[in-house]
Amino acid sequence: MFESLIAGSLPKPAWLAETQKLWPQWHSAGPELQQAKMDATLLWVKLQEDAGLDIIGDGEQARQHFVHGFLEQVEGIDFEHKVTMGIRDGRYEAQVPQVVAPLKLKGRVHAAEAQLVRAHTKKKMKFTLPGPMTIVDTVADRFYGSKVEMAMAFADLLNQEALALQADGVDIIQFDEPAFNVYLKDAATWGVQALERAARGLTCTTAVHICYGYGIKANLDWKETLGQEWRQYEAIFPALAKSSIQQVSLECYHSHVPPQLMALLDGKDVMVGVIDVASDVVETPEQVADTIGQALQYVSKARLFPCTNCGMAPMNRDVALAKLQALAAGAALARQRYL
Repeated sequence: MFESLIAGSLPKPAWLAETQKLWPQWHSAGPELQQAKMDATLLWVKLQEDAGLDIIGDGEQARQHFVHGFLEQVEGIDFEHKVTMGIRDGRYEAQVPQVVAPLKLKGRVHAAEAQLVRAHTKKKMKFTLPGPMTIVDTVADRFYGSKVEMAMAFADLLNQEALALQADGVDIIQFDEPAFNVYLKDAATWGVQALERAARGLTCTTAVHICYGYGIKANLDWKETLGQEWRQYEAIFPALAKSSIQQVSLECYHSHVPPQLMALLDGKDVMVGVIDVASDVVETPEQVADTIGQALQYVSKARLFPCTNCGMAPMNRDVALAKLQALAAGAALARQRYL
């Protein structure tokens, strides 16, 4: 019960890349960089286990960015001529690559890190991929002329890699879709359709992560405009409840999301965000257990997985580690309280 896990990303060590940045620059290149990525991945496997987490991830140590780490292995994308574009409905500007030709995988994308993690932990393993709708929102289209068509093309590539990750021994494959919280009507229609296309044929557990973003200024400023209640989930949860996706990861602690919206996910596992990634204040185990108790009003014990609100990539490493320890300790305390 209450198996604890991270949403996805973890801070990169200072010897691997710039720290506390969402788009860090690597400190090496070539084979040396590849080795450093694997070393960092192995480090975080050990630290997650030592913290007491029940489900282990790769921490996205081998990716510069959660979307572009996948796109680097896709043909038809021009990284040499990036353009500045507003993403997440103009919430902030980013330098993004351009889609200039039919999309095709160059080969495996995440084989090295997935196989490394599988070889070094006996615990369940979750692996994250960007969702089709969020990818579409993070590239400039110079070829397809249709967001829906391009999303389906990306979904096919994601499905190809997801099936391979499943063969690598991954237990949970999660698609990250922050765009679902922005383009609400499209998310509930073609967004979910593209998501299911990305997950077709998978027999491992499938999940989607929908959040209010990393703890960076652009996201914090956006949250200030959302009012006293954040009800974006209300538009997408009914469609997800009807979908084949088995788990939904959402933001809860220190957010203005009405917790009763979790009831819209009846029949799904819910990864409840009990750790605030937008604050350096470390939660206590009691606070984590309290949040779990609140969520239990709307989610059954067997379906509740305590998680972080979002990724921790831009966070201070020591703070992130302390929060993981609090997450695991809080889940253990909740087992004592509520089981």
